[in-house]
Amino acid sequence: MPQHQPAILVLADGTVFRGISIGASGHSVGEVVFNTALTGYQEVISDPSYCRQIVTLTYPHIGNVGTNPEDDEAGQIFSAGLVIRDLPLLSSNWRQTETLPQYLKRNNVVAIAEIDTRKLTRILRDKGAQSGCLMAGEVDEARALELACGFAGLAGMDLAKVVSRTEPEVWLEGEWRLGGGFQSQDNPRFHVVAYDYGIKRNILRMLAQRGCKVTVLPAQTPAEEVFKLNPDGVFLSNGPGDPEPCDYAIEAIQKILEKKIPVYGICLGHQLLALASGAKTVKMKFGHHGANHPVQDLDSGRVMITSQNHGFAVDPDTLPANLRVTHKSLFDGSNQGLSRTDVPAFSFQGHPEASPGPHDVDYLFDRFISLMQQQK
Repeated sequence: MPQHQPAILVLADGTVFRGISIGASGHSVGEVVFNTALTGYQEVISDPSYCRQIVTLTYPHIGNVGTNPEDDEAGQIFSAGLVIRDLPLLSSNWRQTETLPQYLKRNNVVAIAEIDTRKLTRILRDKGAQSGCLMAGEVDEARALELACGFAGLAGMDLAKVVSRTEPEVWLEGEWRLGGGFQSQDNPRFHVVAYDYGIKRNILRMLAQRGCKVTVLPAQTPAEEVFKLNPDGVFLSNGPGDPEPCDYAIEAIQKILEKKIPVYGICLGHQLLALASGAKTVKMKFGHHGANHPVQDLDSGRVMITSQNHGFAVDPDTLPANLRVTHKSLFDGSNQGLSRTDVPAFSFQGHPEASPGPHDVDYLFDRFISLMQQQK
């Protein structure tokens, strides 16, 4: 049995968790959050929306199917660290190319196992998301506490431009099929411009699968550059951090809405659409992170199980008259969906593309296609 290096997680409130290192040596600081998904740990780790966040997985056994290149949601890992209860001795899956520890070390992700994640989750639930420091290899609790206390939190932090790609990219890869791998979109009917605030690959694949050629643009691209591409629709992606400092995005979205081009936003894109429409956002106590969150579609009354990953939410008390609420969380009643009444634009707070999670809300991609079809 291999010898593991020691690791610690120290919260800004002084709580110390001692365990073993299963990732890279060194230290990392960030906001500690918990995720309740039972599967899809690789997709969680590789989601750019977790930039500057240390992710605690509440499911106890993590790593049992290893990792593989096809399940990465981005080309770079931005998560600040991983916290789990138990790493199985063996991992086995026909798609596996690396074990979880090999994957974490290669991507320089600090990670800890063999701590009481139930205790940690209760602290985060009761006190709210905490600043924390993960330290592996040579550990120093006093230094870790100092680093944790020095992290100011995500409020006011613009991270979309940190995780965004720096050059445009044309995307035509479709969804993954058993026995066939990723599909290819050879005959697109629509041209979508997607803003990359931290976009997940499966979002792009679901758009391509529905007949879209997607031109992915850096987060700070001005609206004028979008108009030159003459898109049928504009997609506003997920991403990390506080939406309010993203003034470049808010300004661009306002100009796009004035042109009445169909717009669809997810997660951070949902919050940015709300801000561009005159609403405000708020920092949540511990956010929504998981693949098992009930959300109600207020138009149909249907209740769906959804994938969620956000620490900010749209303030329902600040909605202007031209924003209509379409979805709400059945956990806490927070806003989960909006639709503009004056222009063809709508958004959803959760993740309809899942990865990981259920596909109950993937009909919103079809709604976006319908909006573009009507405009044509």
